[in-house]
Amino acid sequence: MQSRSSTYLLSRYAEALFWLARYMERIENLARLLDVTETFVRTGGGRSGWLSIVQINADETRFFERYSVANHDNVVQFYVLDRDNPTSIVGSIAAAHENARTLRPLISTEMWTQLNVFYKEVRALTPADTTPARLSRLCDLLKQRCQTHAGITSGTLFRDQGWSFYTLGKYLERGDQTTRLVDIKYHTLLPSSQDVGTALDISQWHALLRSAAGYHAFRRVYPSGMTPSSVAGFMLMNHSFPRSLVTGVEQVRTQLAQLRQGHGLRATEAAEIIDDLRAALLAQSIDEVIGHGLHEFLDWVQRRLSSTHAAIADAFWRAPAESEGQSQSQS
Repeated sequence: MQSRSSTYLLSRYAEALFWLARYMERIENLARLLDVTETFVRTGGGRSGWLSIVQINADETRFFERYSVANHDNVVQFYVLDRDNPTSIVGSIAAAHENARTLRPLISTEMWTQLNVFYKEVRALTPADTTPARLSRLCDLLKQRCQTHAGITSGTLFRDQGWSFYTLGKYLERGDQTTRLVDIKYHTLLPSSQDVGTALDISQWHALLRSAAGYHAFRRVYPSGMTPSSVAGFMLMNHSFPRSLVTGVEQVRTQLAQLRQGHGLRATEAAEIIDDLRAALLAQSIDEVIGHGLHEFLDWVQRRLSSTHAAIADAFWRAPAESEGQSQSQS
């Protein structure tokens, strides 16, 4: 990658691995969110549950151009089956499959076969598979397929530069999703301050933890009691929770260092951005973050993660003449 002209194929593979990881992580995150929302709404706790999914994904404009209300049928159709929606599960698996096709010379037969079967399963889904009675079962299947992919990838993908690019994509996507979940809970789901501390408030924090597969881990750290600051702190700053923001930032930092030290591949701007983000996370407690403005902090974090992504692309596969609009075509 020292020269763009002599390393075109390696750059193409790096980009494909990066995006394969992002899309597979995106599918699992969305499946978790849909499953928890369905349960939450069904049990009477979700005044704005379906709308919150649209807001978490920043899809309000696109969604309301096509639908008048954010209910089960419309949101599930939009995020599971809609092939014209690039953030849908069917859209994400199609993009993941295409990237895997590019990577056939690099990935194992087991990895390709499992992803190919998963792709065909999702393409075969119909509205009958997404009814309220069947959605939870479908989400379980999607999560299991993504976890199987993660296991096969971990067990078979060669630990060269490709592994670093795959890991970068995975943890940048995960960090972005975690910040969006926490931000929406604080600023959208409970607009009235009088609801704070009520049974509804607590049940929503339960739902947030479950959507990130963090409820049982949280209870190990906090066996009794649940406060907004403890949940937000766990999701953002707990080094032992694999889906926390700080864990993702540390993983990105580690892989950028590995590319530099182990392979002589530098992304200086990306490394500087992620170091600044790490320092900001380590320099303050969650109570200090909340006191200074949690939404503003999370918005800054999301912009830093986006800038890290752009800097990685600039360093390793995006030609200098490409416009920013073109660089976002897969996001």
